[in-house]
Amino acid sequence: MPSKRKLAPKTELSPAAIKLRLLKGLRCTLQFEKKARESGAHLIAGVDEVGRGSLFGPVVAAAVILDPAYRIRGLRDSKLLLPERREILADRIRAHAIAWSIAAVDAARIDQINIYQASRLAMREAVMQLSPVPDHLLIDALRLDCDLPQNAIIHGDALSASIAAASIIAKVERDRILREWDPVFPLYGLASNKGYSTPHHIAALREHGPSPLHRQSFAPVWMNPVPQEVLGFMLDEKPEEVLEEIAVEVNEAAV
Repeated sequence: MPSKRKLAPKTELSPAAIKLRLLKGLRCTLQFEKKARESGAHLIAGVDEVGRGSLFGPVVAAAVILDPAYRIRGLRDSKLLLPERREILADRIRAHAIAWSIAAVDAARIDQINIYQASRLAMREAVMQLSPVPDHLLIDALRLDCDLPQNAIIHGDALSASIAAASIIAKVERDRILREWDPVFPLYGLASNKGYSTPHHIAALREHGPSPLHRQSFAPVWMNPVPQEVLGFMLDEKPEEVLEEIAVEVNEAAV
């Protein structure tokens, strides 16, 4: 009687692994740029941000107007590219794009207005810095507070070449920033984890507490048991006064 073969147990994929598998199956093309041109647009900017889920440092956004006469091969979501390939593509994008720009919102501002609004603010600032001014925006998933015609595209960095280009140069810039901060705050492994919630990073937060550049409003940061000196000034103020000051600053920024 033949022996029964034991089947290997099925391993459940993490949400991040499932998302990466989905992104790998998408094709990054110029179809959205083509539709925008058919509607009359000429200077189409792709816009994206990186660092939204990080516990440390800024969220960085980029805006890129690709030259339709020069094709940059290999553009795709920056998460799917090896670091060396991202660097090569970033150089080509900066050299051959009609225009590109980068903007960042730091951790303190993120804590004041939340990461969603900070991401939108960084993306809007990147768009406003472009010269020439775009006449149409292709944005990864979000809509921005500006009068330009725009399309919010789910998984846009995996579907639109312009958004992918923005994703790449934003990722390269943010990685550079984190590498520069790594020797200043060597306990957290920033050069390798880029501020994300790796086991080493979480363990360092539990043992040493956060640095002044950690996002104090993020749960893995404020839940650590070590006192946070950076928030010490709040101990002398009433909570409602602190919240009122933050609300004033947010309202002023929105005017």
